[in-house]
Formats: sequence, structure tokens, C-alpha cells
Amino acid sequence: MKVLLFFGLVAVALADVTRYEGDKVFRLKPVLDEHVTLIKDLAKNIEVDFWSPEGAELVTIDMDVDIHVPAQYLNIVFTILDQNDMEHDVLIEDVQVAVDGQADGGPTPRAHSYTKYNNWNDIQSWIASISSSNPNLISKQVIGNTYEGRPMTLLKLGKKSSSSKPAIFMDCGIHAREWISPAFCQWFVKEALSTYGSDAQMTSLLNQMDVYVLPVFNIDGYDYTHKGRWLNSRMWRKTRSRKSGSSCIGADPNRNFNAGWCTLGASSNPCSDTFCGYSPESEIEVKNVANFIRRNKAIIKAYITIHSYSQLLLFPYSYTYDLAQHHSELMQVAQGASAALRSLYGTRYTSGPGATTIYPAAGGSDDWAYDLGVKYSYTFELRDTGRYGFLLPESQIKPTCEETMLAVKYIAAYVRKNIY
Repeated sequence: MKVLLFFGLVAVALADVTRYEGDKVFRLKPVLDEHVTLIKDLAKNIEVDFWSPEGAELVTIDMDVDIHVPAQYLNIVFTILDQNDMEHDVLIEDVQVAVDGQADGGPTPRAHSYTKYNNWNDIQSWIASISSSNPNLISKQVIGNTYEGRPMTLLKLGKKSSSSKPAIFMDCGIHAREWISPAFCQWFVKEALSTYGSDAQMTSLLNQMDVYVLPVFNIDGYDYTHKGRWLNSRMWRKTRSRKSGSSCIGADPNRNFNAGWCTLGASSNPCSDTFCGYSPESEIEVKNVANFIRRNKAIIKAYITIHSYSQLLLFPYSYTYDLAQHHSELMQVAQGASAALRSLYGTRYTSGPGATTIYPAAGGSDDWAYDLGVKYSYTFELRDTGRYGFLLPESQIKPTCEETMLAVKYIAAYVRKNIY
């Protein structure tokens, strides 16, 4: 292992770097224990940003490991990989080019667009206008504020009814840098409202059930990825909470739920991207969502959370390798939904429980909802499989959302017919 020789040479100040020129995203293929150790040493000694899996502690033999490496470390990384015979590909040649390439050119719309990555201000304006546009089908409520004081507005879609209806809860944007996720929640709302009355599946759904949609879960983080001025602002993942005594900001909201909290696949290091927080629901955004679901658990029959990337449809469990009580049914529904998604553009998704299908991760929202009693609990990892990763171009928003609609509608139709 000829690693440490190089690390002594690295003493580059990063504080004033604001862009990603020359940075690369590698896909490493560790096939030996030594390779796994090497990747973990690399993470300890230089600033690398794990894209998949989400942290060094999750790396195992025979998994693809996608890491974003700053330009000043490239010579070191290439040398280490070559000296240790680790197979690798370069997925993204220049991260700044990929960041700039997300917006597909053309005039930037002055306001909200369903085929652009909207910033938080535009999404907030959209929430206000869409919720007043069709009062018979949509209403809104604030379920609490974020750490930085932004309102978390939940949209409720469904035909008005004098009695409470069974419901589905869907959230987007738990992780700040996964921009395709909030784009899907906005698309879903648009499609639900515009196809009600003409699409039989959507009409039945909204007549018989309500769908709660949280367009952006981690609003502070998402806003930061659009406005941040420092290194890694676009790649920011966590919340933006602060704790006295620590210079590290935020926790991973999808490690902060009380489901096997801070055990497998989560970090207790406040500087880690997978930091589990200081206690379950220490993040106010997590507490707000958990409180709402707890208050309404009698009616919430499905929980769907939208992430990226990897093209997976996951269900519990992620915090344990044990199979969920309803494993067979959850798998059957996931495979049906994946087939519906594939029917449009041929995009292939893999279905299965989180721990064995992707990697173990404690404190996730889907496991928490399932353990609370929400039987149909699913996590989508949207496009792609690494060519663009978190930097999916805007030209892919429409096809990604169109195909994902088919899968979500499949799950919703199944839940509607199998209310428990």
C-alpha cells in the first residue's frame, strides 16, 4: 500500500475554491480487501466527495464506488490507483463542465418551469399559485419551519370530502444535491391536476384517496446548492443546522429518523455526509415530517420518498438485513412498478430491500414509516446510473418524470385497491 507517501505532499488550502474546474468523478472497482482499505485511507487523507455509496464506511469489495476528486488531487489519485492495480473509469471528465451543462441553454425562464431545475424562491411562488388555482382538488398547510426559518408547505391533492380518506405521503429533496427529486414532485402535482377527469387511474386515485406532497424536504440545503458561494455548495447533501462547539454544519436527514438510528451505514462524525445527527429527529425538518405522519398514521397507507441516483426502487429494510414482514408483497409491487416505468423509455430499475440492493443505511425515512405501520413504503433512486450522477441535465427532467409517474401511479393504484 503505497499511499501515505503521497499524503505528506498534500497541503493545499481549499477555502477559497469556489468552482469545480478540472475535478473528475471516478468509478472505482475494489476487488480486494486492500482496495477497500485504500479507498478508506484516501477518504481520510484528502477531500473526496462520495457520490455512491454515500460514505467511505459503506465501501465493500465488488461494489462500484463513485467519488468526486478535486483537481489538485488528481495526480495523487491516479498514481495510487495505478500502483495498486485498482480498476477504474472516469465518469465525468470535468465536474464544472457538467455543472454548467445541467442547464440546457435557451432563454432562462423568468419564473417556474417544469423542465428546469427551479430554485427555492420559484418553487415557493409555484406552491402559492398552484394551490390557489384549483381549490376543489388542492390545499396547502405549513407543517413547521426549517432550521433557517423557511416554511415547510405540504400540498394535499384529492377531491374534497366530508370524511377523511386514506392517503399517500410523498416527499422529494431530502438530500439537497439531488435536484431531479424536487423536479419530480412538481411534475407529479402538475400531472395530477391536469389529468384529473381525463385519466381514469388519476381520477380514481384523487376521488378515493388524498396524496400529500412535500415538494422539498431539505429546503435549507436545497437553497444552499443554488446559492452557495463556497467549495461543494452544489454538492451539498445535508441540512444546514448548526450546533455550538462544532464547526461542521448539518446532518443527513435520511439518517436522522428513529429506525435503527446511527447503527449500520450512518456516521456519528458531524463532518460526515452521512452524519446521523445528535439524536433521532434532532433535525427540525425530520421532526416536522415525523410529527405529521405520526398524527395522521391512521389514514396514511403509503409512503414514497424520491431520491437520486442509481435507478432503484427500494423498500425496507435498510437498517437491518432482516426481511420485512411484507417482503413478498412489497417486492411484487416494486417489480410491477419498475415494469410500468420501463414500458415508456426502456429505463431499467432494480427492485429490492435497501440493505441488500444498495447498502445498509440506518435512520432512513422509509424504514421508519414502515415500522410505524405504513405498509407500502418505497424509496425511488431516479436516473441515472452514474454518467451524470447528481448533475442530470435538464433535458432529462421530462422523460425521467414521465416514466416515474407510471411507477408511482402503479403503486398508488395497488394501494387504493388494497387498503388495510
